[in-house]
Amino acid sequence: MKANETKLAGVYLLEPSVFGDARGYFFESFNNKKFESLTGFLPHFVQDNQSKSSKGVLRGLHYQVTPKAQGKLVRVVKGAVFDVAVDIRPDSPTFGQWEGVELSEDNHAQLWIPPGLAHGFVTLTDEAIFQYKVTDYWSKDHEKCLKWNDPELKIDWGFEGEPLVSPKDAEGQSFADFKHELLNTISQNIQVK
Repeated sequence: MKANETKLAGVYLLEPSVFGDARGYFFESFNNKKFESLTGFLPHFVQDNQSKSSKGVLRGLHYQVTPKAQGKLVRVVKGAVFDVAVDIRPDSPTFGQWEGVELSEDNHAQLWIPPGLAHGFVTLTDEAIFQYKVTDYWSKDHEKCLKWNDPELKIDWGFEGEPLVSPKDAEGQSFADFKHELLNTISQNIQVK
């Protein structure tokens, strides 16, 4: 397995060593020791999730706030998606930037998205089965969503036409409102100290 850090600090594209022959193929989709040596992060995954989406379905941009922030290790087992991470860590040099990669059943690639980033994807094939491991449990009280088509983020989803989104995702928060809330939180924390 090899790992390449993306332009977003701590976000890694992981490419497994795939061993194939006339019978098919084999690869390790996760190895704790290798993951830590490649990313510097020792994960404690608590839950595996899977979704199925048809072409043009866009899910995201989802994240959870502290103390329930989630790291995600995402991959596609059938079909292909364009997967996006957005850096929303206020102390990060890449705050407000995004990275997108194609994940597919053919490239077997995975994306490690540490806590503190928003995540989403759009399905590129007739259907896609998407799997991901998370470092904390889903929490309704900590779940948030940014607008997938926020004009400030300017994400190029690489998809023609209008994607199909859930009502919740359609009403995601603007990045401007997110930054305003963030500044208010930081200001309140400074005043308390």
